[in-house]
Amino acid sequence: MSRRPPSIDGLAASTLQLPPGAWTTVLDCLCARFPAVTRAQWFERMARGRVLDDAGAPVAPDTGYRVGVEIHYYREVAHEPTIPFDEGVVHADAHVLVADKPHFLPVTPAGPHVHETLLARLVRRTGNPALTPLHRIDRDTAGLVLFSTNPDSRARYQALFRERRIEKSYEAVAPPLPDLAFPYTHASRVVTGEPFFRMQEIPGPANSETRIDVIARQEGRWHYALTPVTGRKHQLRVHMAALGAPIANDPIYPATRHRAAGDYSAPLQLLARTLRFIDPLDGTERSFSSDFHLRT
Repeated sequence: MSRRPPSIDGLAASTLQLPPGAWTTVLDCLCARFPAVTRAQWFERMARGRVLDDAGAPVAPDTGYRVGVEIHYYREVAHEPTIPFDEGVVHADAHVLVADKPHFLPVTPAGPHVHETLLARLVRRTGNPALTPLHRIDRDTAGLVLFSTNPDSRARYQALFRERRIEKSYEAVAPPLPDLAFPYTHASRVVTGEPFFRMQEIPGPANSETRIDVIARQEGRWHYALTPVTGRKHQLRVHMAALGAPIANDPIYPATRHRAAGDYSAPLQLLARTLRFIDPLDGTERSFSSDFHLRT
């Protein structure tokens, strides 16, 4: 049975099940499947024990190829930039950890971000390789993320999200919507758009719903409270843009705008402010709030 290897420096291993092919060695397959990684780089990773077989043993450059075997490897990015903002820990116990994520920091490894992610930082900080995020927020969004710290109780907390027994509230800064009566509920059908990383509204039965209220009104900018009833990708950003009030500094909605690498001057004004739920283990009411603030 395949055994998932431990995290290294806060980075979980990725897994490839070897597909049918005429390769002689595992190395040959890896070079073909991941052309952006050179043969010399795979050699170097293998020498450091960063490529493992399904028994957790190191894979050597001459390890023979066998269809169906699971190979575990650790992603690496040369010259990964440091994200110059610190995360916080609002709460931690034997079962959950509530992290406070800054803008621009991804929750999990993606693209050029491997070690500079919330998960990797927290694993290094806590020394707990079993740490697992129970939900996600966008890299552009700041605020609370709930993690499981214990595999034995993880399913109980995952059920909170699946069964919609957890309340999440957000805050945003966006243009005024003076023609709407608040509190206001926006429901629509949200699907994948073009390019692939954007979402869009289309006609049809609603699959997304957001409750919107106003916290404060300023000239040209209102401070909103947003409560997602559903959890579609980019839901809050899509809904606010569709209403004619795109969230301040949004680089994707209503139109994609290029942000230069290392430009942290205009963070998206969206914050995951609170998490509330009844603890599934002892029935106590849990409530947490972010320490970050928007530019209002």
